[in-house]
Amino acid sequence: MKRRQLILGSASAMALGGCIRIRRATSGESTTDSSLPRVEWRMTTSWPKSLDTIFGGAATICDRVAAMTDGRFKITPYAAGEIAPGLKVFDTVQKGSVECGHTASYYYIGKNPAFAFGTSVPFGLTAQQQNAWLYQGGGLDMMRQIYGDFGIINFPAGNTGAQMGGWFKRQVNSVNDLKGLKMRIPGLGGKVMERLGVNVQGLPGGEIYLALDRGVIDAAEFVGPYDDEKLGLHKTAKYYYYPGWWEPGPTLDVQVNKTAWAKLPKEYQAVFETAAYESNLTMMARYDTLNQAALGRLVAGGTQLTAYSKEILAAAQKAAFEIYDEDASQNAGFKQVYEQWTDFRKRVYNWNRVNELSFTDFAIGKQPIEAAFP
Repeated sequence: MKRRQLILGSASAMALGGCIRIRRATSGESTTDSSLPRVEWRMTTSWPKSLDTIFGGAATICDRVAAMTDGRFKITPYAAGEIAPGLKVFDTVQKGSVECGHTASYYYIGKNPAFAFGTSVPFGLTAQQQNAWLYQGGGLDMMRQIYGDFGIINFPAGNTGAQMGGWFKRQVNSVNDLKGLKMRIPGLGGKVMERLGVNVQGLPGGEIYLALDRGVIDAAEFVGPYDDEKLGLHKTAKYYYYPGWWEPGPTLDVQVNKTAWAKLPKEYQAVFETAAYESNLTMMARYDTLNQAALGRLVAGGTQLTAYSKEILAAAQKAAFEIYDEDASQNAGFKQVYEQWTDFRKRVYNWNRVNELSFTDFAIGKQPIEAAFP
């Protein structure tokens, strides 16, 4: 076996140095403390395997956990439908049918609307801002309080970055153009679209193409150019809208059954948490690299890149914050998260207006979008 170097990405995993004791032996081989048990878990996901970047978030965790424990802790990832439907990951983990699952928390706002904040909400936080809120701004602690009511502990495990605004078979220039439209869109973004007159449909990623192709829906959003191209959505709709105002920085979660989590040795818990950190950062880097090339291919192939009108954006923003205020008045858990999140959002927006927006407005904002995709 070749010599391995263990690189840990979080302070919590430093405990591994003395606990798992993966060490360099004089022979050049690495050895693991044999007193640690062999553990095998299953991870169900909301994604088809063909979406290698988003499913790759789950695979990254499984691969890194195995590598950091010399195979003593193994997790096998399963695509949507292999163990459970893509939108039933939460329920499957909660029941303990599997130990963990990779999904988006906003799929489960029917259980508690506050789950929306764990992924992304309309006109909310960018990926970098979302990470700041979760890891340093108290957001993860707040989300874990919500998850704890369902016997689950969550770990951020991926982010797609700001998403696109969806595929439409016809142009939508005004709020009136949205009325009666059948569209696949999840989370609070779906609630906003409903308020604007859209007939919202909930579909897992693997079912979007057929629904759009067969006319079951008139429009659909999923992630961004790379994944949307893989799903073939450009073959069924011509107009590709931006920005995805409902998902400016959506986090994906790995959800773990708390009973299963409590049974893990603390060394394995540290390994798992570190692997989730790596998945969170790696996915964002991959999407920023892959999406730029994919968008170029789509535009070259005839896709019409189209911006949402200011009328639609303004109406959507107004409706979004009306919904937040309504949910806060009806749900104590949502109110608690919303108030803390709102304060953080205000402060981080002020900071990024100074340090990032000023730069991007000068360096990037002056270049026509079309010039980047000849």
